[in-house]
Amino acid sequence: MLRNTIQSLWRVSMQALLLMVVMGTCSLAEAEAPNTVVIKNFMFSPMDVTVKAGSTVTWKNLDGEPHTVVNDAGLFRSSALDENDSFQYTFDKPGVYKIFCGIHPNMKATITVQ
Repeated sequence: MLRNTIQSLWRVSMQALLLMVVMGTCSLAEAEAPNTVVIKNFMFSPMDVTVKAGSTVTWKNLDGEPHTVVNDAGLFRSSALDENDSFQYTFDKPGVYKIFCGIHPNMKATITVQ
C-alpha cells in the first residue's frame, strides 16, 4: 500500500513537471541543466549563481525578444541572443561577476566563482 502511494505521488510529480515545461512556467534547462541561467520575462533566472572555478555557465534566451549577456567589467559580451539562442562562458578565476543585458540594462544577475 505504501509503495503504491509513493509510486502514485512520483507519477503525479513528474506529470506536474512536464506540464510546467509545456505551459512555459519552467524550462527543461531549469529542470535539468546545471549552471544554466534562463532568460525569460525580461529576467535572468536564477539571478544569483555560484560555481566552482573552471565551470561553464550557459545562458539561454526563452523570451521572444533579443537579449545580451554582458559582464560589467568588460570581460565578455554575447551577441544578441534571439529566442532559444544560448551563450556560454567559462569562469576560470574566483570572484564576483556582475552581469546585465546590454539591450535591457535593468536585467541584472551575479555569478559568484569560488
